Amino acid sequence: MMEILQDILIIILAGYMTMDEDGIVLLTYFPVIVGLATGLIMGDLHTAMVVAGTFQLMMLGVAALGGASVPNYGLATIVGAFVAIRTGTGLKTAIAVGIPVGLLAIQLEVLRRIIANFVAHKMQSLNEEKKWKQMLRWGYAGPVLCFVETALPTAIVVLVGPAAIKMILKFIPTWITDGLTVAGGLLPVVGIAMLLHYMPVKKFLPFLVAGFVLAAFIKIPIIGIALLGLAAAYWYFNSEIDKNKYSKNQAVAKNDTTGEDYDE
Repeated sequence: MMEILQDILIIILAGYMTMDEDGIVLLTYFPVIVGLATGLIMGDLHTAMVVAGTFQLMMLGVAALGGASVPNYGLATIVGAFVAIRTGTGLKTAIAVGIPVGLLAIQLEVLRRIIANFVAHKMQSLNEEKKWKQMLRWGYAGPVLCFVETALPTAIVVLVGPAAIKMILKFIPTWITDGLTVAGGLLPVVGIAMLLHYMPVKKFLPFLVAGFVLAAFIKIPIIGIALLGLAAAYWYFNSEIDKNKYSKNQAVAKNDTTGEDYDE
């Protein structure tokens, strides 16, 4: 009974994630958010957040600019964490299952946009005909399409069952799963590299080096490094404020001195 309830909640979570992507809760499609929800549903926060953190780092390397479609890492997180927790197989299986599902979601998103375009034109024509009640009914098609886009593949994974997925994974060549694992390790690096490209790295290079040393050699947990980064940011922010105040005071003093000389 508990597993059935979990299955239903996972399908609802996947559908709601897309339906509300541009709605009330704007963060629902981020892997760390849906991963947290998945962990609470499945009763294993640790595994879910490890999977979510991996896909979140992958997500940093891509951006849905304009009308472009990118892998749905939120859906990959939900499906990957669900399978990893239910089967007890860990991160490798989560990546091997989650990435293909996330890539499949690209095609489903394109299909949804095509249908939504038709719905929009239909609503426009009904508005011109002043049939507003019918137009409102057609408007509900948008959220429904968004819900089905991610709920359907999740339902297939859930209904097929982890046992069948494990059986399928046995027939997948090792080089494919290993390749997906390697790709999963590379994508976070690409994401961080792209993020650093838009940051003032040269200006804050000492802080980056210090963070790397603390993580790689001293093995300080990421939360500790984050707190040190917060302290450094606070110190730098206050230093800039004091520097600006000093510059303004110097400028005011210089103007006052110049004024006195002029009066004399």
